[in-house]
Amino acid sequence: MHKSVLLDESINYLNLNDESNVVDCTLGYGGHSSEILKRIKRGFLFAFDQDKDAIASSRKRLEEISSNFEIIYSNFSRLEAELDKRNVSHIDGILYDLGVSSPQLDEGDRGFSFHQDAKLDMRMNQENPLSAWNVVNEYDYDKLVDIFYRYGEEKFAPSIAKKIIASRPINTTLELVEVIKSAVPEKYRREKHPARKVFQAIRIEVNNELNVFEDSLRQALNIISKGGRICVITFHSLEDKICKEIFREATAIDPSLKNLPVIPNEYLPKYKIVKTLSPSATELEQNPRARSAKLRVIERIG
Repeated sequence: MHKSVLLDESINYLNLNDESNVVDCTLGYGGHSSEILKRIKRGFLFAFDQDKDAIASSRKRLEEISSNFEIIYSNFSRLEAELDKRNVSHIDGILYDLGVSSPQLDEGDRGFSFHQDAKLDMRMNQENPLSAWNVVNEYDYDKLVDIFYRYGEEKFAPSIAKKIIASRPINTTLELVEVIKSAVPEKYRREKHPARKVFQAIRIEVNNELNVFEDSLRQALNIISKGGRICVITFHSLEDKICKEIFREATAIDPSLKNLPVIPNEYLPKYKIVKTLSPSATELEQNPRARSAKLRVIERIG
């Protein structure tokens, strides 16, 4: 069973009431959405996802709680467009949980896991024309090195890219794991799973994760109502850096105004940072996958 990370904390910090309208940008297998739905008896939930397996599973789960929801089969980069289409202008809470859900990792045939053999895939949207196979077998050396450095922060990116190109075609996850192992020093193989960072980098590239997240989070700030909150759960430093930077920009006062005795209202930030926190020791014990998670919360005040 998939365990939603920072579940209680994120739901509590959304600060919901019976009539809240909420967007869950990352429905997944419905962990956060089902808790949201229980708290908004007269409100409404819009939940985004582009994974058909996750949608089918979540729909059943949510229907047992309430009918006050709509699942939007779309990437959350279309947040404003999809809500506009539905004439929705008032949103009290927005949630992002950027982790890959356990079923995606555990179902071998999706190709996300470096522990199970499967076709190289890693597409969250099964209709995406770009898969992990294309990245591994068609990208040139420079492009591979770039994504391994940028999205995986992998220090052995050049030797791994070189080995991948020499070993083509590579068709399955475990074939790729063996190629990666053969490209890194023995000591590095013993420290942590040597494929972890490369698999992360390929997954981010296939799903264009960082660009769509940045675009979507900026839209979220536009549409959240006064008093409404946005909760973001990140799982690696690159996502967290984007979130931290966007929140910092949104809450900053123009440096040229800082010395004024009174700053006019129209120049004050429209948002404030509410909280930044990590999972508790108890949660980490129960769910080791939560170890790199971080929750950031921002509220619209103007």
